[in-house]
Amino acid sequence: MRALLPDLLSTMAQQRPDAPALTHRDETLTYARLWRLVDHTAAGLQREGVRRGDRVAVFLDKRVETVCAIFGSAAAGAVAVPVNPLLKPRQVAHILDDSEARVLVTSPERLAGLAAALAGCKRLECVVLVGSGAPPGPAPDPRVVGWDDLCGRGGGTAAGDGTADRDRTTRGDGDRTAGGGGDRSVRGAGVIDADMAAILYTSGSTGAPKGVVLSHRNLVAGAGSVAHYLDNRPDDVLLAALPLSFDAGLSQLTTGFLAGAHVVLLNYLVPGDVVRACAAHGVTGLTGVPPLWIQLAEQRWPVEATRSLRYFANTGGRLPRPVLRRLRSIFPRARPYLMYGLTEAFRSTFLDPSEVDRRPDSIGTAVPNAEILVVRPDGSPCE
Repeated sequence: MRALLPDLLSTMAQQRPDAPALTHRDETLTYARLWRLVDHTAAGLQREGVRRGDRVAVFLDKRVETVCAIFGSAAAGAVAVPVNPLLKPRQVAHILDDSEARVLVTSPERLAGLAAALAGCKRLECVVLVGSGAPPGPAPDPRVVGWDDLCGRGGGTAAGDGTADRDRTTRGDGDRTAGGGGDRSVRGAGVIDADMAAILYTSGSTGAPKGVVLSHRNLVAGAGSVAHYLDNRPDDVLLAALPLSFDAGLSQLTTGFLAGAHVVLLNYLVPGDVVRACAAHGVTGLTGVPPLWIQLAEQRWPVEATRSLRYFANTGGRLPRPVLRRLRSIFPRARPYLMYGLTEAFRSTFLDPSEVDRRPDSIGTAVPNAEILVVRPDGSPCE
């Protein structure tokens, strides 16, 4: 039974060790190899003193190390705090201070921009640097640890230390036993499914960003619900274009890994990057938000970018009817899913694709394993 967030990966590392799990740029990791790296990350965090319930903030763009840091934190019994990579230093500092993060995983370039803002983060004890480059300024406080040193040289980096290790990463050779972690998904003692697994910060439309606490059970149940109605499958290729700090972005990982699918990470600069990624990887599932879909509807989509697409999904707001019509014409064989929800529950309702033409403005029905109520202003149920 998959009850904890790391179970999504450890289970697939046992069941589908050689299947592709995660791609970033030209590197693809199998499920066995990805779980091995996550397990190394968890062990490294614990060596740095991270214990059950500690917060680990992750301030990076989408890359293999970002995924390892999020799932490795959960595997260590800690709480992952993904931070939107587009936020300004004062916003990042607010999240670090508000979440009481003890560890920050980031890059040398991002740390250089944060140096002054980190002074007010009293609980921060350790910064883990991903990538090359020295930390800015004199001997830093909090202490700085390199990613390779955290995870153990030769096994902790995404691609390893050379071509041979990179080839092994792609094929998954020798990693069927999940890299020393066996079938154990959590290293932290006593971790249960009601424990915190992640804190996602809202956009702060009514003030400073507010943290939404999600348990292991929240994340796993949400993944199961969404993967069920989207009919995610092991042969799916899901494009993760949204920020992993956003619930729908993180959901691309959780639903994909639960189904044993292949997740492709994309840091796009222009909408055309999404089109090219769909063509290059044969993407079958694409989830976006209205501002992104409005841009994508204006792009030229060659047949190689659309022929594999099985569904496209919208969340984060209402999709304008003209944009929906245009997307239907671009993806005539893909099923449209209009989804609504809130960070606390990932999704709450979705409109069945068969109803999209008849009632495109409806929020649909409750997602599996959810209850939707219509209530009066005082909170009591309507008749």
